[in-house]
Amino acid sequence: VQLQASGGGLVQAGGSLRLSCAASGSDISRKVMGWYRQAPGKQRELVARISNIGNTNYADSVKGRFSISRDNVKNMVYLELNSLKSEDTGAFYCNLLSGWSNFASPMASWGQGTQVTVSS
Repeated sequence: VQLQASGGGLVQAGGSLRLSCAASGSDISRKVMGWYRQAPGKQRELVARISNIGNTNYADSVKGRFSISRDNVKNMVYLELNSLKSEDTGAFYCNLLSGWSNFASPMASWGQGTQVTVSS
């Protein structure tokens, strides 16, 4: 599967963005999908995940501000970013997860991420 994230940009603190993840080469409708954020100089971290039936889970740092969704017909996953903070700045990537566990691992090659920059 190939994954392509898009929708990032430069936004002021408090603003919003909607990220999209397009999957090609494989049907992701039965897969757990996740969005990762990699802040400058830091490791990539999982910030949101969604099950094949739409259950969601978020990192504490984004809970209440980010919303993950999916369109299984279009083979797409989305991440709505609201009330953005400067610490949200980073590259965002989507990936398939090995399961629903907190210890689930990314399964696909990392595609091109999309950069989110929040100015204060």
